Amino acid sequence: MLLSPEVLTIQIINLIFLVFGTIAFILGIRIFLKWDMNSTSKLQYTLEKQSFLSATIIKYILFIKILLFIFFIFSLDKISNVLTGAMCAAGVIDATSYGIYLLLFKLINIYFFGFWLVIHKFDINTKELKFTKLKFGFYIFIYLLFLVEILIELTMFSSIDVDKLVSCCGTLYSNSSGSYLSSFFAIDNIYIVGSFYLTFLLLVIAYFIKNDYLYVVFNLIFLIVSLVSLIMFFGTYIYELPTHHCPFCMLQKEYNYIGYVLYLFLFLGTFFGFTIGIKNLLLNLNEDNKKYYKYSIISILIYVLIVSLYPIIFYIKNGVFL
Repeated sequence: MLLSPEVLTIQIINLIFLVFGTIAFILGIRIFLKWDMNSTSKLQYTLEKQSFLSATIIKYILFIKILLFIFFIFSLDKISNVLTGAMCAAGVIDATSYGIYLLLFKLINIYFFGFWLVIHKFDINTKELKFTKLKFGFYIFIYLLFLVEILIELTMFSSIDVDKLVSCCGTLYSNSSGSYLSSFFAIDNIYIVGSFYLTFLLLVIAYFIKNDYLYVVFNLIFLIVSLVSLIMFFGTYIYELPTHHCPFCMLQKEYNYIGYVLYLFLFLGTFFGFTIGIKNLLLNLNEDNKKYYKYSIISILIYVLIVSLYPIIFYIKNGVFL
């Protein structure tokens, strides 16, 4: 499987990331240990120049990594065509025990790289660059997670056996599966949908009262509830099939790639929501968060409107709910 064109492309880009990321990592350790903005030494002047070089490398890794994540999902769909039993990316993810961990690491690392970019933005906007040590200390942590991600990805693709029968998404996302999601199938849809809209309502209330801490907490809860409700309820209306709960098939052409739109607005909305917490809790910047509130709530509102339209349109067309 490592020799397929898509997987080779991913591994080559990962190698490039690793080379430049390691350069930023080595410089980052030096900056983290020796940075002193009050110093006028030659070393401090060198560290300042190296900090800008490292920051540029990290920014480009983030931007390309987002595009690579989309290509990764596309590659999983492409690979599913050569695995017996797989119908979409879900079958490839489940083909080894590493798949779900790789997906989680990729999502978490994208969030963390984004958070790093937020800290970097606030850092360069201060005259004394007071968050430089913090952002490079954070990058050291991100780099280690990034290494784990690359190792898991290499292990996963090298462990896939093309001759082995894998489970399709219809089997994986059902009450007969042994996954963590299987327990949710025992819950009535009315509770899942109710939890989704209740969390959204609480999020809106936190938005209007501008309570930063509540807004961050409800963003985290909303992210989890949204993913569960998308799989358990809203996805069935996208597929117009009550037994189809796959979170990956909606990324395919047959469903107008609507999954990319949904995940984009969901992750953007929660990312900007978490940014408010980073400013207040991590950076102790109590300045106006109006811009981040606006970006967050608009993205989340678009997500809610799109997923809500599917069951409404289905009911208008058929006169019944699934």
